[in-house]
Amino acid sequence: MAQTGKLAAWMGKGKTFEIREYPVPDPKPGAVVIKIALANVCGSDMHYWKGELDMEKRGRTMPINPGHEHMGTVFKLGAGVTTDSSGQPLREGDRVIYRYFIPCGRCKACLRRQFKSCPTRQSNWSVTCDVWPHFQGGYGDYFYLGPNHAIFKLPAAITDAMAAGINCAFAQVYAGLEFAGFKGGQTVAIQGAGGLGIYTCAVAREFGASKIIMIDGIDERLELARAFGADEIVDMRQYRTPAERIARVKALTDDWGADHVLELVGNPHVVDEGLRMVAPEGAYIDIGNINAGWETTIDPSWLVFGNRRFLGVMHYEAEHLKGALDLMVRTRQRYPYEKIISHTFPLEKINEAFRQQEDGHITRGAIAPA
Repeated sequence: MAQTGKLAAWMGKGKTFEIREYPVPDPKPGAVVIKIALANVCGSDMHYWKGELDMEKRGRTMPINPGHEHMGTVFKLGAGVTTDSSGQPLREGDRVIYRYFIPCGRCKACLRRQFKSCPTRQSNWSVTCDVWPHFQGGYGDYFYLGPNHAIFKLPAAITDAMAAGINCAFAQVYAGLEFAGFKGGQTVAIQGAGGLGIYTCAVAREFGASKIIMIDGIDERLELARAFGADEIVDMRQYRTPAERIARVKALTDDWGADHVLELVGNPHVVDEGLRMVAPEGAYIDIGNINAGWETTIDPSWLVFGNRRFLGVMHYEAEHLKGALDLMVRTRQRYPYEKIISHTFPLEKINEAFRQQEDGHITRGAIAPA
């Protein structure tokens, strides 16, 4: 009888997760089957769960197996896979991180080596978990990592809890600052002290930021931001309006604005506010707004007159995943990476994990299959 595993199947807008059981797939040549150790609850997963992304309207067949910020061990290697992406020998049982999306390698973006913009890079999520290979996301016992993947062995010094956020949040903000042309000595303002925002503090500090400003209003998050290198806090309970928060960021930057402002909230209504915090010649880096169809209003002249840039960032290249891992290895004694995951839940409690994170007092919840 074929071995089976459990996964959390998301049933669609307005519905919750159901625990289902499927056969564990054998990997095709070039693929890897991962045994999941931890899968974090990322903000984009929250959007699915809250019904803010209607996947059925976008052509997806329910149920699907979401979850993308995860890590685990090699369960089975497909034919031809003998090393990780940096050439280290790879064997069953090795702890690994990996790029959770798979570029096709043949489209116009991939031919330009812009793999992060491949239109089909997340095609695995368009397939219902009712069909093979079933385990297309991270909320389950296994994950099917297809050919053309990027995968890296984890050193023993990086625990599972530290590693779980590398393949999304950490690599994403690492890439975002690089794409924006961040230089040492520049200033950074961060909208939102969730997992992405906390990692941004560490990345910006290690990239040489002269000042890091965090904007949030929850004590647990602000405390963690300070531990990760935030120099200044704009507490939304004290600065209640956009105008007050903009003025405070300007005051903290010699009435100039921040060279880089990152939107990590996932709400379009913060975009105009964030843009008005950007210094002349600066960049607004929007990573959080993945909600298709949500709209906002901005004044384009603010960009034009100040020679400011608006940069949308979705995904990263393989070198950013490796760079984020290397940065964590170098700074593991400097920042409390393990504290980013504040609560861990068994797979069967996944709906409770999402409810608690929605309440706002969990920086990053994690799902740990049995």
